[in-house]
Amino acid sequence: MHQHIQPEGWERPKGYANGIAARGTHIYVGGMVGWNAQQQFESDDFLQQTDQALRNVLAVLQAAGAGPEHMVRMTWYVTNRDLYVASLKGLGPVYREVMGRNFPAMTCVAVTALVESRALVEIEVTAVMPDPVA
Repeated sequence: MHQHIQPEGWERPKGYANGIAARGTHIYVGGMVGWNAQQQFESDDFLQQTDQALRNVLAVLQAAGAGPEHMVRMTWYVTNRDLYVASLKGLGPVYREVMGRNFPAMTCVAVTALVESRALVEIEVTAVMPDPVA
């Protein structure tokens, strides 16, 4: 089970957690970009690449026997801060469609480029599956 950490008197964050405490098996998902399983980009649209990157994260989590509810940390790397901010209204529905209402501690960093030149976003995740009850 995860515990959200919310300092007293702080405004509640929207779409992420300030902190999470968790115990169990850790799963580290490397940076996922918006390409398909054959490592081919199908779109140069930011929201479509984000949707695919999230689906790639979900596929890795599921391969480990985990799901979005096990995420404790998510880091986004975006190549265009202004595009990210302009897309915020559309990001919520895209995120919830794939990850549901699971909001880990999140960070978003604007970078000058990603290794995959067509990538507009790269997302990495840490998840923790609770230890089985003895």
